[in-house]
Amino acid sequence: MAMGTRRQRQRQEELWYRGDLAEAPGHPFYRRLNELLDQAGFDEFCEARCQKFYHEKLGRPSLAPGIYFRVSVTGTSYCT
Repeated sequence: MAMGTRRQRQRQEELWYRGDLAEAPGHPFYRRLNELLDQAGFDEFCEARCQKFYHEKLGRPSLAPGIYFRVSVTGTSYCT
């Protein structure tokens, strides 16, 4: 499976719902956490460490490693 990245992330095409639905406002804690992780270069760090475990082109790009670890640690869904 190819590794997805936040920088090159593309929206998945619509499946069963309309893509123009309003987004939830989020929570201040998670917005601040994302700001801190972005400032620290967390996504680039995760992508560099995980690169050797992903094939360059085979398969559909997966969830970016930084987002995967954020979801795993916080136990919540990730909103940009």
